[in-house]
Amino acid sequence: MILAGGLGTRLRPYTFLLPKPMLPVGPKPIMEHIIGWLKDGGISDVVVSTGYLGRMIAEYFGNGAPWGVRLTYATSPHPLGTAGQLKAAESKIGGRFVCVYGDALLDFDLSQAVAFHESKKATATMVLMKYSEEMKYGFMETDKEGRLTDWKEKPKVTGYINVGCYVMEKQFLRYIPRGEVFEMNDAFKRAKEAGARLYAVKAEGTFNDIGDRRSYKDANDRYMKKIGKAT
Repeated sequence: MILAGGLGTRLRPYTFLLPKPMLPVGPKPIMEHIIGWLKDGGISDVVVSTGYLGRMIAEYFGNGAPWGVRLTYATSPHPLGTAGQLKAAESKIGGRFVCVYGDALLDFDLSQAVAFHESKKATATMVLMKYSEEMKYGFMETDKEGRLTDWKEKPKVTGYINVGCYVMEKQFLRYIPRGEVFEMNDAFKRAKEAGARLYAVKAEGTFNDIGDRRSYKDANDRYMKKIGKAT
């Protein structure tokens, strides 16, 4: 399942004429990279949930045959959020599936995440990767008297983040209301409250979340560096 129905407002003006998954990274649209990665991971049946300018996606990829996959489409008439968009495609889902966002480039061993999910008999498994970022400002610490006790200049924060890839059982969709704007974090919170088996697997690899113009430039820069090393 590729969720490809977002408006891409933070990437305007690029997304006035193209849906975000169709923006090029190197010579290919973002979603073409995603489809290639899914195929390399052993997935040949892909449902694309579209919305904004979704016809352009369907016209470009068609039934997926040139890429060695079988594509089908589910269309949302208006923005529903990440989980709401997934729910709108429920009739296209047969059982266990992998869900990714149509604006993120991923590179890790997908089979390991699926194997982890199976071993835990999970309802849903989230893929995590280690991430670190240097803070823009220094952090100051004081005691109760207001005395300055420490000055940490631009500390680096490190932790594990959600990279927008999930292995799910179809039963996870019961925690998402139909026809409502609902985000994935809301669905996970509801599933947790209901006692669903939720897990997270830590993956080694790379990801690019193309959410704004800066991250879009970074994705293209990384691609060109990768091509340079390959040649």
